Amino acid sequence: MRVVVQRVTAASVTVDGTVIGEIGQGLTLLVGIAPTDTVAELAWMARKCLDLRLFPEPGSSRWDRSVQDIWGGLLVVSQFTLYGDCRKGRRPSFDGAASPAQAEALYDEFVALLRASGQRVETGKFGAMMQVDIHNDGPVTLILDREAPG
Repeated sequence: MRVVVQRVTAASVTVDGTVIGEIGQGLTLLVGIAPTDTVAELAWMARKCLDLRLFPEPGSSRWDRSVQDIWGGLLVVSQFTLYGDCRKGRRPSFDGAASPAQAEALYDEFVALLRASGQRVETGKFGAMMQVDIHNDGPVTLILDREAPG
């Protein structure tokens, strides 16, 4: 599983001209699912995203607060292109991404795990062409990887 985490002041997802997900301060999570991912990877990643201390205390530059501490929003967007392999040729290969059916089921489970935290969670639309508007704060961008034990 691969997640790009961005600290944001605001973010939204638009499909066919309609905003379908929108948050203020919080995190945008761009989520890629691998064919070997299981619920164990999803649970680890959900906990990591919720617990990462990426927000400063008021009046400080030290990052001591998580998205839960600030009651920030989470905008979760499926993105199979995170598993794009560009090492050969000029066209990326997406063989490292899970099949759409597998990825959608695991993506939905990941969203459910995040929602179980009580945080506000908004999403894009799996498999749709989306326009994602991200107001990156900082900018703060991290890449999290979690591979199933092999």
